[in-house]
Amino acid sequence: MEIRPILSSLLRTRTAPLLVAIQVALSLAVLANALFIVHLRLQAADRPSGIAEEENVGYFGRTFADQMKHPQVLAEWERELAVLRGVPGVKAVTWGSQMPMSTSGSSSSVRVNEKQEQEVAVPSVYFVGPQFVPVLGLQVVEGRNLTDADMVDLDPETQGYFDDFPKNVVITRGLGEKLFPGEQSFVGKQFLFGKAAYVRIVGVLDRLQTTQAQHGAEGEYSVLLPRRVGQARVRYILRTEPGQRDKVMLAAEQALRKAAGEPVRLQVRSVSDDRQRRYRNERAMASMLIAVSGLLLLVTASGIVGLASLRVTQRRKQIGVRRALGARRIDILRYFLVENLMITSTGIVAGLFLGLALNALLETRLGLPKLPVTYLAGGALSLWVLGLLAVWGPAARAAGTSPAIATRTA
Repeated sequence: MEIRPILSSLLRTRTAPLLVAIQVALSLAVLANALFIVHLRLQAADRPSGIAEEENVGYFGRTFADQMKHPQVLAEWERELAVLRGVPGVKAVTWGSQMPMSTSGSSSSVRVNEKQEQEVAVPSVYFVGPQFVPVLGLQVVEGRNLTDADMVDLDPETQGYFDDFPKNVVITRGLGEKLFPGEQSFVGKQFLFGKAAYVRIVGVLDRLQTTQAQHGAEGEYSVLLPRRVGQARVRYILRTEPGQRDKVMLAAEQALRKAAGEPVRLQVRSVSDDRQRRYRNERAMASMLIAVSGLLLLVTASGIVGLASLRVTQRRKQIGVRRALGARRIDILRYFLVENLMITSTGIVAGLFLGLALNALLETRLGLPKLPVTYLAGGALSLWVLGLLAVWGPAARAAGTSPAIATRTA
């Protein structure tokens, strides 16, 4: 088939084909970037927290009466932890000041030394005991876990935050890389909490998300601080038998309330709940972008169908003449398919450049990564296929038109 007659026809009536090409270009640019953002959001929502088998971990937010003193609070911890250990289905129990992805907790600025005026990072600070690591299933990749010998008590009524500060800490690998760029080993190194207390790294975790679970590397800047603080709130963290979390947590709650002998303030949560709450906006955005992309493809397909139907209607006499001169149905069908392919291809070429420009803008304004070529290639292929499918119906109707009817009704 000659391409020149098709091109000549498009140039004579170029407004409608140009509009469809522009529509295809915009669709490709938006589609490629939208699906890339969907991928990033879903990837963030599914990234590991560092906790092994999250679905088997739950916790209680336990609030004590304000008048309880530091020794009383610690004694109550031990008593209630013993109660929880006796609940059937509980594999292990520990305490901690906060949990990853909970969106509630404390952090502290850290520096390599006092010469640095600006903090290097602001990691989440978990006040924990030695059992925190094994109960959560955190992976120590260098050094050791905390021990009882590392533990330091703090009475908030008589001591300040930096009084009798712990000497040894465990950090995440991400925080180590931020504090000491280019280093491969972090055990034995020191850094500064705030501007007041040096600590020594005795262990490195593969990962542990922060309480806020920020996007990017800072979402894994965490420190385990071996400190017991007799304050009004603590979290009891339970690892249950597989598949038994909800049942065991209910039994544990009942056991705690019964052992207390009086009303107690408990907040029951699970790591799965925290993940769902923390990342619901990411999943909502991904769903919205998928819906927008679907609607955009639908509108683009409608534009292609409308253009093809219009051009078929305008050329009924021409089609009839060609059929009368011996043109086969496949020739008519192929004509419209090639014509649509040329329009779509023009829009796709423009869309590739437009997509890269849009991604550059998103990189500058939102800090998104560079758009992989695979998204542009996949979007281009999708629009080519969509264009052929959209034009097939009008083209098939044109190919099936009787020469006599076409000529008579022209």
